[in-house]
Amino acid sequence: MTQKQLNRYKVISSLIDGKLSISEAAMSLGLSERQIKRLKKGVMEQGPAFLIHKNTGRKPQHALTDEIKSKIISLKQSDKYKNANFKHFMELLEEHEGITISYSCLHTILTKAGINSPKKRRRFKPHRRRKIRPQEGLLIQMDATPFE
Repeated sequence: MTQKQLNRYKVISSLIDGKLSISEAAMSLGLSERQIKRLKKGVMEQGPAFLIHKNTGRKPQHALTDEIKSKIISLKQSDKYKNANFKHFMELLEEHEGITISYSCLHTILTKAGINSPKKRRRFKPHRRRKIRPQEGLLIQMDATPFE
């Protein structure tokens, strides 16, 4: 169990023992009273295993498989795609290899593998502010309208 689940179990078990009220348990866990009642009923019927999320330890269905990740890494290290930056490599993967992947996912995979994009972005140049004039009236702003 994680620390959060252990904390929930301690609060719910003290609620079952009568040491806490439902509103006090709701305040300490940051849940509604309805959720506290649901957790209390579940722990009483199924035990502490009720507090463990059912998807714990499972890999998401939309996650990339390890073989696709290793294929992407090996393709990037090959001579064919070695000089392509990450965005271009993403487009080449989709066009030639049939692998559709988002830029952020590709960036994460390649940087975790220790591969950096060969072409760096330009450094952002902030807007330069004008220098403050030492006296009032030294800066004159003009336009082309006729003055009468």
